[in-house]
Amino acid sequence: MDGNGRAQANDGRARRKPPVAPGLHIVATPIGNLGDITLRALEVLAAADLIACEDTRVFAKLANHHGIAAPTISYSDATQDANEPRILRALAEGKRVALVSDAGTPLISDPGYRLVRAALAAGHRVSAAPGPSAVPMALALSGLPTERFFFGGFLPAKSAERRRAIAEAAVVPATLVFFEAPHRLAASLADLAELLGDRPAAVARELTKLYEEVRRASLGELAAHYAAATEVKGEIAIVVGPPGDAAAPTTDMLDEALRQALAGASVKDAAAEVAARFGLRRREVYARALELKRGAKEDGTT
Repeated sequence: MDGNGRAQANDGRARRKPPVAPGLHIVATPIGNLGDITLRALEVLAAADLIACEDTRVFAKLANHHGIAAPTISYSDATQDANEPRILRALAEGKRVALVSDAGTPLISDPGYRLVRAALAAGHRVSAAPGPSAVPMALALSGLPTERFFFGGFLPAKSAERRRAIAEAAVVPATLVFFEAPHRLAASLADLAELLGDRPAAVARELTKLYEEVRRASLGELAAHYAAATEVKGEIAIVVGPPGDAAAPTTDMLDEALRQALAGASVKDAAAEVAARFGLRRREVYARALELKRGAKEDGTT
């Protein structure tokens, strides 16, 4: 023990941290607040022989703030074909290469998967310095169930493709997390409310930044709020409660939803869509859909 009661290593010297090993290091960086970077991330970046960045100009701000001087190379969707061979050569030479995205954890709706796969195929060591990510943060702040979740990335920009993606996610028995661009937020919330029902949800915006906002309400209420909003800025995550979290529909609501679905789908498909929307048992909804279909035929309306 030293004079202050602290234990020392057996050899009388303070234990040294192991050096950063050669290989590819996936390094998480702050999503807004520069203070959120981890000590381990700084160690890896300081020791790196080369840093592969989604955008070297964006990374330069972090590098300048923390005095990181390693050379950088662009690795984005636009540059990966040209620069991936150079990165793999550096790994083959025994270099330490760090991979960073503009914000958060690489590969999570960001470039990097192809590089990691190629590095592993070539037998290189791949490790990670974990840290900030908007997905778990938005989930934790949403107030919605966290024991199981599904991350759907960015919703498609085109309406038909977006609605198809939402319909596919409707039956997932978990809290849903999506990224969205500000100018599409209102339209996406409207589609989510229509296809998933009025589930509880949250819109998390500008996480860790000065104007951080988390708005919690039903999908319908959020859709109305952002449809009326004059301007929405920043990085956005939408979190939606799992099936069954929506308010139980009245008989009239259920019948109306089924009639609309039956107008363009088979009884089986219409029942599946409405059951997923309201978090109901498919068998029961199917039985009600059959009743409505029979009734419509008897009335001569179909």
